[in-house]
Amino acid sequence: MDYRLELIVLPVSDVERARDFYRGIGFHEDSDYVADDDFRVVQFTPPGSGCSIAFGTGISDAVPGSVDNVHLVVEDVVAAREELLSRGAEVSEVFHDEDGVFHHAGDLKRVSGLSPGRASYGSFASFRDPDGNEFLLQEVSERYPGR
Repeated sequence: MDYRLELIVLPVSDVERARDFYRGIGFHEDSDYVADDDFRVVQFTPPGSGCSIAFGTGISDAVPGSVDNVHLVVEDVVAAREELLSRGAEVSEVFHDEDGVFHHAGDLKRVSGLSPGRASYGSFASFRDPDGNEFLLQEVSERYPGR
């Protein structure tokens, strides 16, 4: 049995503002379904991704902005950061984790710059949508065996 992660629901407070943001940073708008004032589903897919995001009205009870650490894997974190900046997103500086294994929560043990030797899986940059839902760009230049 395959289990494919294909959709992440993001809680937002203002659907139009979120739609404008994701459209502006270059995500593909897949659908915008409105049933009535109490139910709306907007879906976007990041370029090259098999997983989409959705937000809207009546689809989540989570607190707007409460999603953290959604990883967007990129081949070049510096180039991805520059592209998002050019599209108006506020993106952190590139960083790596002091321990070099994975990033810690929040800003704990963040070290400025690319990971030593630009190790695959080791360099990150972050940005938030207008509600505060957080995305991490993670540079993966070479996949671990079995991936």
